[in-house]
Amino acid sequence: MNHPSTLKYATTHEWVKIEGDLVITGISDHAQDALGDLVYVEAPEVGRQLTAGEAVGVVESVKTASDIHAPISGVVVEINENLEDDPDFVNDEPYGKGWIYKIKADNIADVEKLLSSADYEAGL
Repeated sequence: MNHPSTLKYATTHEWVKIEGDLVITGISDHAQDALGDLVYVEAPEVGRQLTAGEAVGVVESVKTASDIHAPISGVVVEINENLEDDPDFVNDEPYGKGWIYKIKADNIADVEKLLSSADYEAGL
């Protein structure tokens, strides 16, 4: 599995990356591998206020469906609209083209409360 050390991870298998004052999030390589080929991604709506840990969307594969959780609290400012037509980006590039949404964090320091890649992998 590929879990870049430059990212932070939630125990619910989401990853986050700080980009300026925004936080990009998606599901981890482990999660996409466990789900199998994705057929649908439901991201939270732009403008929605998220609370850390809250179920905010769904990823569906040929095998199953799984909730996406907010790794931190904040407001959704952008979703990856490319996933509507190509949800397989999450399988092919979970940390690149497969990002799911961007958050304007209530407190950017909350990212530091998430797991390092080593701690995330230790919990798998």
